[in-house]
Amino acid sequence: MTATSARSSTRTPPAVRPTGQWPVDERSMLSSVLGIPPLAALGLAFGFTALGVFVDLQRIGTVGTVFRALYFCGCVLAVTWVRRRNLFGPVVAPPLLLAVAVPAIVLMGDGANGTDTLLIIAAPLVNSFPTMAVTTGVVLVLGLGRLTLQREVSERRGSAAAREATRRPATPRRS
Repeated sequence: MTATSARSSTRTPPAVRPTGQWPVDERSMLSSVLGIPPLAALGLAFGFTALGVFVDLQRIGTVGTVFRALYFCGCVLAVTWVRRRNLFGPVVAPPLLLAVAVPAIVLMGDGANGTDTLLIIAAPLVNSFPTMAVTTGVVLVLGLGRLTLQREVSERRGSAAAREATRRPATPRRS
């Protein structure tokens, strides 16, 4: 008998605490909801973005309102649903997602060559820059908020106790 056969092949989720909350590192933005893996969160953001680009290209020929709404919602959902310990990927994803998804979908839908290809790709990227900037700002605020507000209670108390311990006791001055 090998050591690997004794292990369980399925991964069990972390145990829920008696208070009904998941461990802090495993939580989504809501403490009672288990967070999703980082690849699932990035896939969610990419799926929403790709759907928005595809719908707008078919509808009006360039990225528009549907893309903006789905891109923003996908990136915000990714940051709110991902596990706290895996926040880095979804927080830095909005600019990367825009730089990869928009040109890829535009190229798949259009078979232009040379200079036309450059113009066909550059126009949606330039036009969607304000959307990317706002989305990145909102996602960054949400991510930093989660990192600072979602901590173990003992961590918060520990930092206050550590500051108190390093403070020098007041001693009377000798004259």
